Amino acid sequence: MRADHIGHAAAACFSVIICLQEWQDPEVDTDIYWTVILPRLYSLHCDLTRGYSSDLVVAVTTLQHRAADRLMRNRPLRRSKFFYGYVVAIASFAVIAVASGALYSFSVFVEPLQDHFGWSRAVTAGAFSASMVGQGVFSIGSGRLTDRFGPRLVVSVAGLLFGLGFLVMSRVDTIWQFYIVYGVMIAAGFSGVPAPLMSTIARWFHMRRGLMTGIVMAGSGVGTMLMPPLANWLIYHTDWRTSYMALGLILTAVIVLSAQFLRRDPSEKRFRVFGSDEPTDERAAQTSMRAGLQFSVVMRTKQFWLLCIAFAGFGYAFQSVMVHVVIHARGLGFSPASAAAIMSVVGGFGIVGRIGVGGLADRLGSRWLLTIALAALSLSLFWLVIADQAWAIYTLAAVFGFAYGGVVPLESYRAAELFGLRAHGAILGAIVFSVLIGSAAGPALAGYGFDLLGSYTMPFALCGVIAALAALLTFFVKPLPSESPQQVVIHKDL
Repeated sequence: MRADHIGHAAAACFSVIICLQEWQDPEVDTDIYWTVILPRLYSLHCDLTRGYSSDLVVAVTTLQHRAADRLMRNRPLRRSKFFYGYVVAIASFAVIAVASGALYSFSVFVEPLQDHFGWSRAVTAGAFSASMVGQGVFSIGSGRLTDRFGPRLVVSVAGLLFGLGFLVMSRVDTIWQFYIVYGVMIAAGFSGVPAPLMSTIARWFHMRRGLMTGIVMAGSGVGTMLMPPLANWLIYHTDWRTSYMALGLILTAVIVLSAQFLRRDPSEKRFRVFGSDEPTDERAAQTSMRAGLQFSVVMRTKQFWLLCIAFAGFGYAFQSVMVHVVIHARGLGFSPASAAAIMSVVGGFGIVGRIGVGGLADRLGSRWLLTIALAALSLSLFWLVIADQAWAIYTLAAVFGFAYGGVVPLESYRAAELFGLRAHGAILGAIVFSVLIGSAAGPALAGYGFDLLGSYTMPFALCGVIAALAALLTFFVKPLPSESPQQVVIHKDL
């Protein structure tokens, strides 16, 4: 036997001692042994099997590797004063902020596009509706891909598509190009943001899931406060093409860079879930991630379909206002800057709604909060029908922003509360699909209603009725009659 074999053999014997020590005391810190000595052990296996081709050696070393593998899986999760979940939350916040802000800047571009191309209000708003349909279709896939591959890859690809879509938008010259860019490229890019990130936050946080989801989704409010005024300023000082190009560069840089800090769940970095009382071994952490119902089972429940219909109604009412409120204010005599400032008010109070309602969900649950938030949204829309003064428009924008902001974190929270985390990405993707189907119908029909009637009175009143019906539906979404989904685990995968 060569000298290097003797060295490897010594390392192997030493690692067996460490195995026994760790088996007896799981709290012992043996990282150096597993990162330095265990690779030497595997190297010994390769050398011996290559040099001697002994069946006995192969059998012994294979058993030894399986034992070491079993010990590695049972190693305790890392304990650290710094919780990596906060890095995931900060990165998610940044992605949500720039993506949502850029998307909701669409209302600022409506008038410049109409003036440049001569399109009608309904035709122009229809591109946003096409984007909503595309986002809905792609969201189901993005949720399932996140369950399988994690958010880093999904969000990185989404950032590239989203930014490229805005860059291409700066060069469009025809209506079909406009619809293709918004309906495919921008839709595919944005679909890889909300569902994957909300599902990721739900996996990292247990005790403060509602609060942290609200804080992350508050990024949408921050983006809505900053990006539309930025786009409006760029349009005023340059033109709408330059504004689209600048937003595209910002999107690509921020989203792709932030995505590199994302991880699917604590087991990927060997941390425990924040606020979880689960045992500290990795298998227990993975079991926690698998707790809940399969997507095929969820689709057969009444609760799932009621929730999807209610969120479709929310999307219809919410996006109708987001697309048309700026141009509606212009028709009431607001200046371009004052009209764009309405979006900043909506975004600011949306932040308060996301954080406030998300934090309350941790204490009170999400069922009643969801119903109340949708009811408040409905009241604000009826108010919008009769408001014609600046103070009234800004006040209802505050109520509307708080109400819609409160609904957003409850999408993820309610899904986890009802169905668990096993297929949370796919379930949330289906819910987002429902929101976006409603979001696709709302702006186009509201624009058509304006072209037909010459005012937004009836379109906004219809939005109020639909939001009220959505609130009523959520009242009937009761917990599943079987055991809690957090306790349902499919053991065959373990």
